Amino acid sequence: MAQPLMPHATAAWLVDNTALTFEQIADFCGLHILEVQAIADDTAATKLTGRDPIRAGELNQDEIDHGQSDPSYRLRLLKEPDQSRRTKGPRYTPVSKRQDKPDGIAWIIRNHPEISDGQISKLIGTTRTTIAAIRDRSHWNIANIQPKDPVTLGLCSQRELDALVAKAAKAAGIEPAQQDSRLAGDREALIEELRRERDTAARDAEAAHAAEAAGEPAPGSSGGDITIDNLFKS
Repeated sequence: MAQPLMPHATAAWLVDNTALTFEQIADFCGLHILEVQAIADDTAATKLTGRDPIRAGELNQDEIDHGQSDPSYRLRLLKEPDQSRRTKGPRYTPVSKRQDKPDGIAWIIRNHPEISDGQISKLIGTTRTTIAAIRDRSHWNIANIQPKDPVTLGLCSQRELDALVAKAAKAAGIEPAQQDSRLAGDREALIEELRRERDTAARDAEAAHAAEAAGEPAPGSSGGDITIDNLFKS
């Protein structure tokens, strides 16, 4: 069943501005009746700003009046939300991984020079200006850029990278190198291990930052005072 574009915000507006039952609102918004009850009691996890479904064209006043006069009536959505479509452009990369893009670009430039800037742009989700700056070493942070496999960094999948390498090699007339299938499992295991280590390091850094902000000793530290005795204790 179709639902309003923002069901929780719409439910908040209907609770505040109509005499519809919680069951009617829950049915219209596609929510559980307890969620509507929490919104009405102001005990929901987040404070919601109501969204007017009449202004959005999803309901009209006649439909609301009909529902208020007959508790068994189920409201009908007059206009379904427009389906959002992603426009063409660089692929989306999570914020936490965007600082890794230059390292992945540098790896591709070094190991697969046959891949064009346009292909790298689509694979990594960056601009040709950035790629050109890394290629000619005029990038503002070039001193800290370390070439790293974009698959290990989580910027693309191994299948995407292999397909791009094969396509670029074919266009350049380069004979593709034969890969030893016996090493495929080891490579995947190494990638997974590196990803786990990366995630663990990120979690540890966040925990240490949170502990520091709370004035508590960082996880793993003894938290004891440093004295002359324990400083030189053998």
